[in-house]
Amino acid sequence: MKRELTETEALRTGTFNRRALLLGGLQLAAFAALGGRLYQLSVVDGERYRTLADDNRLSLRFLAPLRGRILDHQGRELASNKRNFSIVVVPEQVKDLRATLAALSKVIELSPAQRELVIARAKRQRSFLPIRVKGNLEWDEFARFNASAPHFPGVLPAAGTARVYPHGSDAAHVLGYVGAVSQADMNDDPVLSLPGFKVGREGIERRFESQLRGNTGTRRVEVNARGRVVRQVAREDAQAGQDVTLTIDQRLQSFTAKRCGEDSAGVVVLDVNSGEIRALVSTPAHDPNEFVNGISRTNWAALLADPRKPLLNKTLSGQYPPGSTFKMIVALAALEAGLIDENTTHQCDGRFELGDQRFHCWKKGGHGEINLTQAMAQSCDVFFYELGEALGHARIAEMARRFGLGDTFSLPIAGEQKGLIPSPEWKQRARKTAWVGGDTINMSIGQGALLATPLQLATMTARIANGGYTVTPTLLPVDPDQLAANADETNRIVAPAAIEMIKASMVEAVHGQFGTARASALPQTLGKMGGKTGTAQVRRISEQERESGILDNEELAWKQRDHALFVGYAPHDEPRYAISVLVQHGGGGSTVAAPIASDILAEALSLDLIDQRQASLVPPVKKGGA
Repeated sequence: MKRELTETEALRTGTFNRRALLLGGLQLAAFAALGGRLYQLSVVDGERYRTLADDNRLSLRFLAPLRGRILDHQGRELASNKRNFSIVVVPEQVKDLRATLAALSKVIELSPAQRELVIARAKRQRSFLPIRVKGNLEWDEFARFNASAPHFPGVLPAAGTARVYPHGSDAAHVLGYVGAVSQADMNDDPVLSLPGFKVGREGIERRFESQLRGNTGTRRVEVNARGRVVRQVAREDAQAGQDVTLTIDQRLQSFTAKRCGEDSAGVVVLDVNSGEIRALVSTPAHDPNEFVNGISRTNWAALLADPRKPLLNKTLSGQYPPGSTFKMIVALAALEAGLIDENTTHQCDGRFELGDQRFHCWKKGGHGEINLTQAMAQSCDVFFYELGEALGHARIAEMARRFGLGDTFSLPIAGEQKGLIPSPEWKQRARKTAWVGGDTINMSIGQGALLATPLQLATMTARIANGGYTVTPTLLPVDPDQLAANADETNRIVAPAAIEMIKASMVEAVHGQFGTARASALPQTLGKMGGKTGTAQVRRISEQERESGILDNEELAWKQRDHALFVGYAPHDEPRYAISVLVQHGGGGSTVAAPIASDILAEALSLDLIDQRQASLVPPVKKGGA
């Protein structure tokens, strides 16, 4: 019996030992596997998981840069930035959001629609993220809230920056405006995804967007599991955008805009030697400040419906018959061809006949026998009909191109149009008819299909005023090398003698006894001005109306009235500025456009005198020594 128990015990003991060994082996294998995995996680893949952990713990926030300013040629601000005061609410810190907003509306103006918008946003996003309740607060409104802030837990003041145009609509068509980022604007720059970020939409703001925008900054913060910021870990400040300096003179720009008032007008003032644009004004204009935070539908509809087209930059995009301001080109072509000189005269009886067509002078009875200077000063049409017939289309067109008509100048704002110098080829292509002699006759007084922009007319006048040198209009400062190249003799486009005759006739138009602009001379202290009036018809006058009496512009609907034009320069002895003025459907050039031009040139010259006096008062800088 004792032997059997021993064998059974031995059998059990063996079985137990085998099982213990197996279990021990399994445990050893498990520990080996866990050790290997731990080594894999902590040593082999440690860096990868540390990065993932940091990404869960750290959050990268982008910082918007301060937008660069746009300055005039003396550093005055045309576009800048202002403090933008706003109020935000953190929903999780407010017991009753609706009640809080209702109470807040008694402190600051907050409409029911604005309150509902905040509530809707609070339902869509995490409760700890702030929501802007109202922005662009005036200082008194912002101060009023701050005084009441202790009564509104969870409602906080905030300060940022917003684009501002301190001179309103004065330079709207030059500067453009900024607006919200669209899907088409998106690129690799992360700042574009920031709520409320603005980009250039038109004008200089759009052309120099990358320069004005600056570089994005970053802020690395530690967040908890719910995404709330715990602390700031690192920060790299944004780099402000670069300033852009233009050739515009803000004082002259604002004066010009004010002088044009509500007229549908375009005015360009150029430095005749450099081509730098001192004023580029199109009226009426929109206020770019309205576009910064989104213009209302009502105001946008009003801009679109206005027949004076406030959204159109008339100086670059408006194309108009130049009228009698084109007569200088015809005269220069005739002088260069040797068809006339200072003694040549033509008889004006008030009409000119070509085949079975009759062309009329603006003066019904005619001017009698008249020479070039008199014809220019009195704007005799018949004299230039004679020249046009003798010259032919080609020579007139070639001279026009030399003086900048039919050309664009690559300004850094969109919308430049080439105008139109019509030709037989153009007429056949566009109108499917042949060129006839009457087309050249109409062209010789700046009518017919001929079209020009105010910028082109100012360029033409600058090239006459500076003695016949090619200058190109620009909104960006000209360096000294370019200024010297402008005055180089190889840059002259017409003989000096011909230019001097034209300039003398332009002075006669302003200061002569019978000059069409004699009522618009400058004050004597500012010197003499050269100029040429123009009145461009927009409707055909029938023979019946001529017999019964041509209707005055005041008797016509606005869109049937003539365009009023004037081009000029001053002072005559040492020309500094050239100007072109167009008043759309304004009536007569002598009665409407010339007075505007005279006032603007007088202001430009007066500002020069002010600047010279101020410069003389600045004490010289001492060199060396203590």
